Amino acid sequence: MSENDNILKQDSSISFNQELSLEQLFKEYYTRLVYFSFQLIKDKDAAEDIVQEAFIKYWHGREDTETGNQAIKSYLYSAVKNASLNVLRHQKVEEKYKDTLERTLPGETSILQLMIRAEVVSELHRAIQTLPAGCQQISRLGYLEGKNNQEIAEELGISVNTVKTQKQRSLQLLRLRLNPEIFGLFLGFLLG
Repeated sequence: MSENDNILKQDSSISFNQELSLEQLFKEYYTRLVYFSFQLIKDKDAAEDIVQEAFIKYWHGREDTETGNQAIKSYLYSAVKNASLNVLRHQKVEEKYKDTLERTLPGETSILQLMIRAEVVSELHRAIQTLPAGCQQISRLGYLEGKNNQEIAEELGISVNTVKTQKQRSLQLLRLRLNPEIFGLFLGFLLG
């Protein structure tokens, strides 16, 4: 054996045939594996966690893994790559869920509009109960259930003109029974 071979053997790098300690592996690969993972997921803390888990996974299954510097290096890089890609997939699922949630959840303006609408409908229910029987029925079907004049006429077995007349009478009476702001909002909902 030449003197160069002896120097190489004493070098800080890990030789093929010796059993590697976890500390030696850690010193040899930790920094580069964290950097590798970080390049993929852009989160240093998560990259460090991934690399630590890869070391632990390797260490617990080292009897089933080939020995040798290149095999260990390949194993660790592969484990870190797969875990990093899993994190990326999970992040995409979370982002997609957040986007969907943001599109489906009403914003502050929408919530305020829903609250106002609930108050108007409540006042409208109260006022409709004070109307004459024919006006009550037509108002409920038209204003609260959203049916058009033709549908109301067919359901009640009356003419469309009767429905229109009763609705017009209902509006006149509701204007008197509702406070002006509520009546204005009610008309806004009818037209909108």
